[in-house]
Amino acid sequence: MIRVFQYDVPIKTVFELFADALICFGAVILAALTVLLTSSPSEVPLSHALAPAALIALIMSLIYTSLGIYRRDSNGSVQSFLKRFLVAVPVGCIPIYVLFYGFTDGGYARHIVGYALIYLVSGLVLVRRVLFWTIGARFHTRRVLILGTGPDAKNVANELSGRGLGSFEIVGFFPGGRDETSHLSQGQKVFSRDVPFDQLVVEESVDEIIVAVKDQRGGVLPIRQLLECRVAGIPVRSLAEFYERSKGEVPLDSLKASWLIYGRGFTQNRSRTLVKRVFDIFVALLLILVSWPLMLLTVLAILLEDGGPIMFRQERVGLHGKTFKVLKFRSMRTDAEKDGIARWASKNDSRITRVGAFIRKVRIDELPQLFNVLVGEMSLVGPRPERPTFVSRLGAHVPFYNIRHSVKPGVTGWAQVRFTYGASVEDARRKLQFDLYYVKNHSLFLDILVILETVRVVLFREGAV
Repeated sequence: MIRVFQYDVPIKTVFELFADALICFGAVILAALTVLLTSSPSEVPLSHALAPAALIALIMSLIYTSLGIYRRDSNGSVQSFLKRFLVAVPVGCIPIYVLFYGFTDGGYARHIVGYALIYLVSGLVLVRRVLFWTIGARFHTRRVLILGTGPDAKNVANELSGRGLGSFEIVGFFPGGRDETSHLSQGQKVFSRDVPFDQLVVEESVDEIIVAVKDQRGGVLPIRQLLECRVAGIPVRSLAEFYERSKGEVPLDSLKASWLIYGRGFTQNRSRTLVKRVFDIFVALLLILVSWPLMLLTVLAILLEDGGPIMFRQERVGLHGKTFKVLKFRSMRTDAEKDGIARWASKNDSRITRVGAFIRKVRIDELPQLFNVLVGEMSLVGPRPERPTFVSRLGAHVPFYNIRHSVKPGVTGWAQVRFTYGASVEDARRKLQFDLYYVKNHSLFLDILVILETVRVVLFREGAV
């Protein structure tokens, strides 16, 4: 992992991002060179292609990121990659054409796009196949020893074995206690406690140790040996740290208040607040400028379907627990809660209108919240604001729930791009794990990443009701 502005980026992701950008840069340069060799030398000076190629490589990296190609918790399947790649490449052809149109007086821009497309596809297939799925996997493999054999150890093993977290090799499990009940499957290697722990780490060439034991009382852990491993430079991760670094969430089941108190993160200062506010205002104004025709069409569609009020104002809990009126385009019938009982929306909710179903799927109903951002009640990125009734209920059942109110609520958030739509207390618990990660690690870099990934959520309708 590489720490980038309080966000842990897997080395594999950095490697992929750099390689893909290099492939894109090379594809554009080769396309310009091909046109140069097959046309008049004065049409496409190769030196003039360097700046556009670098800019296009940057744009393509942003497109790849926004479509979720580098998501560390994705399934990493070939089908998932191809699905996103088939969207990214046609979109990327637009800046290639636009940037080279001026350099060639428009005459050879389409030729450059055609050649660049061929070279880009060929390069990605070759590099992804040869490097990432064969050589790259071996290069990034880390040997991990899991301390524990219970359900948490099993879950950690499943996470490490899944694709998207990088490449790990589980060397085995070391029992956390003699009376610990094993939840491991047959065939999974469990070392004997009679073998000295530090000796085992050396013999198995362990690169990382994960302590997957919640109850650590009674001397169940080899503390002295763990300390020696840590001093020797071998990382020792707790369950909370493992999930924070690998999955971008803070697990409630293994969370202790002391870890929140003494751990890194929770950076709240004037400079961060000022930067976030300036960023919010600038991007909100830009989005309003771009989306006002879409908002106008939404207004007309709502009026044509059933008339009535266009906007929906509802009390939500914001920063420090203060309430405010959130703005949304109305997507439900006017009598949706005529009995006065607050309910979560659900799939195939009969209260949702036909127009409402569409604007909810593509998140158009949230656009008026840009005005909440301008007046300072919300931020572009943050935990989604909940209704006071739900906050009272969730605060009583979900530990650390009110920590999410230490930052402004957002139009979009880390939980929205990492988890599906929540409509229950259990879903709220899982979403809180992502919200806690954001509150603990939020930065301008993470805000930009969330905004980029929101494109994926809207485009592929992930998490929509």
